[in-house]
Amino acid sequence: MIRGFRIAGLAIIVLVVVLALAGVTYQSIESRADARRHPEAGRLVDIGGYRLKINCSGTGSPTVVLEAGLGDVSIEWNSVQPEIAHFARVCSYDRAGYGGSDAGPMPRTSAEIAKELHALLQNAGEAPPFLLVGHSFGGYNVRVFNGKYSDEVMGIVLADATQEDQYRLLPPAWNGIFDSELERYKEQARWAPVFIGLGIARLKLRARGRDENLYLILQSKYLRARASELEMIQTSAEQARAAGNISDKPLIVLTGGKNSDETLSNGLTKKDFDDFHRIWVTELQTRLARLSVRGKQIVLPNSGHDVPSERPDAIVDAVRSISIATNQP
Repeated sequence: MIRGFRIAGLAIIVLVVVLALAGVTYQSIESRADARRHPEAGRLVDIGGYRLKINCSGTGSPTVVLEAGLGDVSIEWNSVQPEIAHFARVCSYDRAGYGGSDAGPMPRTSAEIAKELHALLQNAGEAPPFLLVGHSFGGYNVRVFNGKYSDEVMGIVLADATQEDQYRLLPPAWNGIFDSELERYKEQARWAPVFIGLGIARLKLRARGRDENLYLILQSKYLRARASELEMIQTSAEQARAAGNISDKPLIVLTGGKNSDETLSNGLTKKDFDDFHRIWVTELQTRLARLSVRGKQIVLPNSGHDVPSERPDAIVDAVRSISIATNQP
């Protein structure tokens, strides 16, 4: 009887080891294959002991710098960058920890990100003046960049960017959403070596229909950086507030005007969503437009929050209009 239990226990251990090895092999093979099928453009540039990946194309001045939202790697700009490259120099990049970039110092705040971006542009040989484009959380980053290096920035485009008063003005129900999302991000970062290394995360994403560019996000460094950015987002918000106004520089605020009529399964009602939409569009986004005496808000009725994917043409047009206006004699 005891011998039988020992044999059964040994068999279970062997099975677990075999499955673990199979998972590790699956993750390794599929990551390499994914990278070959969907290579990330750009090159690695050292910024002082760690490297960031930057992808620049086109020629001309100003140089347009694309700053992605929280959790978004540089491929977010695949529908935007080629169009801007027709008439300007344009660069996208992966923040530290994201995509092809090395991990960077913690915590991940807008002040740290702006400092790293400046070093990246310098070391990559990209010269000002810069026209900054910030989507979502990226809006804080470009505003802090402008505050630190104002003489190098000639204009800003904000695409449905976050605004620092949102934590006070948005409906209280959204605080619970933020807290649960932060806990989920931190939990994913904590267990990343297991779930990514054994191929479990890849299998789950494939089951949901996600099958491209998984190698860019199924990395422990990415999940740690993303979790830190969200954990520190209110610190970043105050850094953006402290950066001050944009003076008389051209500023275009693109606002996703499309609302959802769904009742969310996480406890938010349609009224919660309608209240959020009203405050976001008519209050928070208009405050962003008032950062410059030349600020202008454009509401995009057929776009939600993901403007780079849903209305890349609006971003291209905004960049073009600022470029033309500032290059006129």
